[in-house]
Amino acid sequence: MSQLASSCHRPADLPGAEPRLLLIGNPNVGKSLLFGCLTNRYVTVSNYPGTTVEITSARATIAGQTRLVIDTPGTNGLIPQSDDERVARDILLSSPGADVMQVGDMSNIRRTLLLSLQIAEHGVPFTLCLNMSDEARERDAEVDPAALAAVVGVPVVATSALRRWNLEHLKRDAVRPERARISVVYPAAIETAVLSIVAELAVDPHLATRGVALSVLAGDETLKPFLPAASLDRLDAIRGEAQSQLSQPMSWLIVTARLSAVDRILGNASMKQSLPRNNVREWLGAMTMHPVWGWPFLLAVLYIAWLFVGKFGAGIVVDFVQTKIFQEHLNVWTIQLIDLVARFPHHHVIANGILAPAYSGAVHLTIGQKVAQFIHDLLVGPYGVVTMAMTYAIAIVLPVVITFFTFFGILEDSGYLPRLAVMLNRLFRRMGLNGKAVLPMVLGLGCDTMATLTTRILETKKEMIIVTLLLALGVPCSAQLGVIMAMLGPLGIGLASVWVGVTLGTIFLVGWLASKLVRGKAGDFILEIPPVRTPKLSNILIKVLARTEWYLKEAVPLFVVGTLLLYVLDYANLLTKLQRLLAPIVVGGLGLPAQASNAFLIGFLRRDYGAAGLYAMQKAGALTPVQTVVALTVITLFIPCIANFLVMLKERGTKTGLAISGFILVYSFGIGWVMNLSFHLAGMS
Repeated sequence: MSQLASSCHRPADLPGAEPRLLLIGNPNVGKSLLFGCLTNRYVTVSNYPGTTVEITSARATIAGQTRLVIDTPGTNGLIPQSDDERVARDILLSSPGADVMQVGDMSNIRRTLLLSLQIAEHGVPFTLCLNMSDEARERDAEVDPAALAAVVGVPVVATSALRRWNLEHLKRDAVRPERARISVVYPAAIETAVLSIVAELAVDPHLATRGVALSVLAGDETLKPFLPAASLDRLDAIRGEAQSQLSQPMSWLIVTARLSAVDRILGNASMKQSLPRNNVREWLGAMTMHPVWGWPFLLAVLYIAWLFVGKFGAGIVVDFVQTKIFQEHLNVWTIQLIDLVARFPHHHVIANGILAPAYSGAVHLTIGQKVAQFIHDLLVGPYGVVTMAMTYAIAIVLPVVITFFTFFGILEDSGYLPRLAVMLNRLFRRMGLNGKAVLPMVLGLGCDTMATLTTRILETKKEMIIVTLLLALGVPCSAQLGVIMAMLGPLGIGLASVWVGVTLGTIFLVGWLASKLVRGKAGDFILEIPPVRTPKLSNILIKVLARTEWYLKEAVPLFVVGTLLLYVLDYANLLTKLQRLLAPIVVGGLGLPAQASNAFLIGFLRRDYGAAGLYAMQKAGALTPVQTVVALTVITLFIPCIANFLVMLKERGTKTGLAISGFILVYSFGIGWVMNLSFHLAGMS
């Protein structure tokens, strides 16, 4: 078994020995949504490849029996071109006896059947689920499931996971899959070589299939960990002998023969002709990825995002929650409750937008009073868990997270993101990347940690390193971006443009330089473009709830940890010393108040937590507009949060991860120093 397969939660490593059902299919066919319908467990649903990189499993009752349903990464073929495709192939090969359900898009039946052919060649019984049948009906591209089943030889079920239509029928057919009757006739030299390879691998019946033999002939190096070491030389000899009899590469001949076989199948299966229609959706789909007219659409999208997330979420909603709920009621009630229990007299002041205790005249305290003061300050002091951590996490960041996830979910379900990748492909080529790199970078606006994982969809190591660097350097996560938009609102278009220009300029400058320094080349740009869709409200709500749950579980505890760190440093009188230590950089270099050091100290735990600290300073009048834009630029380009840092070390290696982090730390403060100096030279303070 290959190391990759064993590190990606292969089914054999999953708990329990109950019957299993594998979901396999192309990217962007609603496979993860179907998984959620079968198991009542949510998986992030996107209209672009790369979302479901890791394997997800859950138990479900299907046909009266409990089964472990395993959602594999999306794949376009069983000769893998990326890590996620390799994992999907590895799961299929390492799960003999499991029921297999291929999920395809009815509107793109040719691509679906191309994968069906490869599954059939591996000798795997399967059920074919034609999902998105409602969209196919709207586009006049319906397929007759019964006619297709008669040709292919496996159960074919039309479904709509989005509308939960025909799922019971699908469950009944999923537990009794059949071997497909379809086959491909290859040139004589290839057929002879297939027979020789099958005979060579006859010791293991799970490997002795046409599919494995054809992968060997196509030059699939990722298959070697599955093959007997003693047979490798013999297999290479068979492949070389077959290639010598052909005038074209075998990999090209194999693909061509499969496509011809799919066309013959479609000629035998009754289906409606898919005719392009000049409607609004098709016009929008074309315009949003046009090299010229696509830019006004992008600017319109960004403006709407600023209005919805920056003005409504980070402005109106945050002000209401922070002021009306927390400052005027929740924090006051919490302090009064602790006062009642601790019986320690004090009064309160507003410090940096936070209701905090101020002790007066109490010099000689008893041990009991000192304990009461310790508990009081820990919970509701200037660095209290309630008055600082929960205020930042719930009152300031959570409304921004919810509004951003809502808007991002609409972009996902509408099919806009892949079109954005097409439009920016030419620009990204200048950075040694291609348009596919847009996808993890846009996903980074939700969470840089998850986006770093999805760099696996990129084909070369060079692309993975550059995108990982840019994600850690210049792509703010949803929570941080929302706080930043809230702080930019009062600054006006001029200073806001400075932040946008420096951030985007950094991404393209560093990307261009990295493309010159990092060895390798960019991969080919092949991307499935889904139709423009009208987002469904219920699906958006499911996404927002699931992602908000993730934020509450993953981010809020780190807010508490960061607050406790500040409290301990303050209690031990170390916070002031650290501020003095950082003063030459923060005060002298960046021109910021010494208190801004706290935001950078805790920014390593969560960059959005650091941004929230700067937001509180701005609300309290502790930052001028110029200081605000300098601080925002530095915290945006600052070293990634600890979760992203650890994932970066895991994905790119310790040496590369540390090099990226060290560069970012120096670069972010260097840019802040240059900006501060430039503002002073321009007479702005």
